[in-house]
Amino acid sequence: MGARLLIGLLWLLHWLPLPWLAALGRGLGRLLYRLAGSRRRIALRNIELCLPALGPAEREALARDHFQWLARSILERSLLWYASEARLRRLIHVEGDVGLADRSERPVMWLVPHFMGLDVAGAAVQLYGQKTAASIYQAQSNKVFDAAIRKGRLRFGRSQIFSRQESAKPLMRCIKQGSPFFNLPDMDFGRQDAAFVPFFGVPAATLLAPSRMARALNMVVQPVVAEILPGGQGYRVRFLPPWSHFPTDQPEADALAMNRWIESEIRQNPAQYLWVHKRFKTRPDGEPKLY
Repeated sequence: MGARLLIGLLWLLHWLPLPWLAALGRGLGRLLYRLAGSRRRIALRNIELCLPALGPAEREALARDHFQWLARSILERSLLWYASEARLRRLIHVEGDVGLADRSERPVMWLVPHFMGLDVAGAAVQLYGQKTAASIYQAQSNKVFDAAIRKGRLRFGRSQIFSRQESAKPLMRCIKQGSPFFNLPDMDFGRQDAAFVPFFGVPAATLLAPSRMARALNMVVQPVVAEILPGGQGYRVRFLPPWSHFPTDQPEADALAMNRWIESEIRQNPAQYLWVHKRFKTRPDGEPKLY
């Protein structure tokens, strides 16, 4: 019952002007920072590990700001799920070569790190692209939430999602048939198909699949970064030039290059990176836990 009420609330929120919704989200973020003790501690620890030059007060200020962007991203999912296509086109500003995947003779992999506008990028590739995009989906334990998220992500009819728990063969077949792949490369999924690669100088379990898949399927790799703009200005999604140096025949070297690029993007917009994820949960043998 609680899940249905929350989804109903999101539907109501999508009618609000974006400046009101943004203000509501930032207020909720201030509250969450005080109440979500476990996630607050994770965010502060990640910031301490990744940005050691910051002092305690600076780390706390960054974490407080992060929680406000995080809450905005949650509430503004209501727009992505329920607002009209015309309204979203007014709010989502795209930069760069958004049509690369439509023109490319080779399949395209979008590398999309976990910034707060991640779901906006998912909407943008459907609103501004012609091909049906493919992505991997983490099934939710709550069936009501799971159905709502799936429906929201598939609402424009130009997307296919594949469960992380299932075989990769259907996804590979889809890419071979020409679908661009929306890939999220920067989470800790354990040791499987991963190597410990520095992320801000800290060994992090980093997926080798982006490099291996791009090489096996002869893919063009295009990085994409999404940003929530202040107040009611909307969102910016940057489709950056495709990489000429990726993939190589050395997956670990590719993973390091990918992490260094993500680091450079975080330094430009640190408050909107997903600090509440346990990026360093998996540790090399013999190393102590970091959380």
